[in-house]
Parts: sequence; C-alpha cells; structure tokens
Amino acid sequence: MRIGAIEAGGTKFVCGIGNEDGNIEESISFATKHPDVTMPKVVSYFMDARVEAIGIGSFGPIDLRPDSPTYGCITTTPKPGWAHYPLLGELQSRFAVPFGWDTDVNAAALGEVLYGAAKGLDSCIYYTIGTGVGMGVYTEERLVHGLVHPEGGHVLIRRHPEDDFPGVCPFHGDCLEGMAAGPAIEARWKAKGHLLPSDHPAWPIEAHYIAQAVAGAILTHSPQKVILGGGVMQQHQLFPLIREEVKRNLNSYVQAEEVLGGIGEYIVPPGLGNEAGLRGALALGWRALQKTRPSLMA
Repeated sequence: MRIGAIEAGGTKFVCGIGNEDGNIEESISFATKHPDVTMPKVVSYFMDARVEAIGIGSFGPIDLRPDSPTYGCITTTPKPGWAHYPLLGELQSRFAVPFGWDTDVNAAALGEVLYGAAKGLDSCIYYTIGTGVGMGVYTEERLVHGLVHPEGGHVLIRRHPEDDFPGVCPFHGDCLEGMAAGPAIEARWKAKGHLLPSDHPAWPIEAHYIAQAVAGAILTHSPQKVILGGGVMQQHQLFPLIREEVKRNLNSYVQAEEVLGGIGEYIVPPGLGNEAGLRGALALGWRALQKTRPSLMA
C-alpha cells in the first residue's frame, strides 16, 4: 500500500509517503507560510503520488467532530491566514481517497504507541514543546477527542517564585504555552533556547512549568508513559530537571514504581525522534483506508 502522510506543523509542513507497516519511504518539508503559499506545495507533492489514503496530523486547534459544519478546519489559531482554514476540505477537493484527520500531537502519540517509546502499551501522553505547546492523549487503545481535543498547552500553572515574565500566549498570557514554549524563552531571555548554555537559569524555570503539566497529566490520565518532544526538549538537560520536579510535585502520592523508582524510563524523549508526527499521520491514513476496506482489517 502507498499511503500519504502530512504533519502540518505551525513552523513547517512535512509530507511523506509510506506503507501500512509505518515505514516512511520518502518525505519533504517546507516552512508553514500563508495557506496560499503552503497548500499548493502540499497538493503538488501528492498530485502524481498514487497514494490510496492520506493521514493528516495538524496544528490546532482543529475541529474533529464529523457532524460539525466546520469539521476539518483549523479554528482559533493565531497563525496568520490559518484561522478557520478548511485544511481537510481543501485536500478532499483535490484527492478522492480516504483521509485520517487529527491533531499533530495526537498523531505523534499514535506513532509512539505503534512504533516508538510507548510500543506495546495501551496509554501514553505526548507533549510537544516548541513554537507552541501541544498535548496528545492515547488511552485504553484510542486517541482522546471529546468536546474538542486535548489542549494541555493552555492549562494554567503556578508561577515560579523568581519569574515575573507576563507570558506570550495571545489568549491566556501566562498559561503553559505562554510561559514555556520557544517564543516565551526567547522573549524572556532575549535569545533562542538553543543559544543558552545548559546551566542557564532558564532551564530550572522551564522545568518548573513543564513538570506541573506533566504531574497534572499523570494525576488525571494515569498514562503508562510520558513522552516529551519538540524543539525545546532538544535541550536534554531538561529531562532530569523535569523528572525531579514531577516527583516533588507528586510527593509519593502516586504509588507506582514507574514514578517512584523508574522515572528515567517513564518520562522520556520520543523513541521515533523527529519522525513521530509523520509516522503517526501515516497510521491515521492507514486506519482511514481500513475503514473503507474492511478486508484490510487485521
């Protein structure tokens, strides 16, 4: 089978072609600009690709409710040109194939469950911490939707006692994304995160915020694995800081060995590295194809 995959990120689009086993055979990427610039590149890539389905993991918020008049749209993003953009509908008008549709972070969670750090488990939480902060939730062997979809990047958090930064989120100011995403680091410290040394005071503050969200997710979703990806988490010195903060926040309340003694294997980077989102989108496409062809179901 030839299946298309799109990881539609707020910074870049990654498009690829793979198969039902989750293997990416080829891919391209380009910057996310105005839809008038970006979408023709997506269409051109798949025009002669002869794919049998396409899976899309998109930055959000997005409308995932099939009975909604705005199903398939990106909704209230602040990204210029993309608010209320009918991403799924635009591609459906070009390609007569089944489509899988979900958030980019849910797609990454699915990729990690099927092929990566959470393989063999029936639940995980995936945070991407980069240009924005997103949260994907996979529990009891399914991706979580609901009223909309998980928006863990916009939870409210307690301030670090030494931090008076107002936050950069245009909706909430000092929510998790407003305090811990890449643009927040740059605005607070006047330098991009990758330019700051590993012993910079930015990182304990960053860990303070991320760990609150992770501890909250553990308490509310009880995941078997927590995966932290995205550009900010390329600063690997964050992982031990976050793990210790999570343990401090939970204060031995969660009596699970994964937290009490094995947190180094419980809160981890993506097993698929930068391919988690694209391989998850590939899985979304494969699942969409299976729904239209019951004979393909395992």
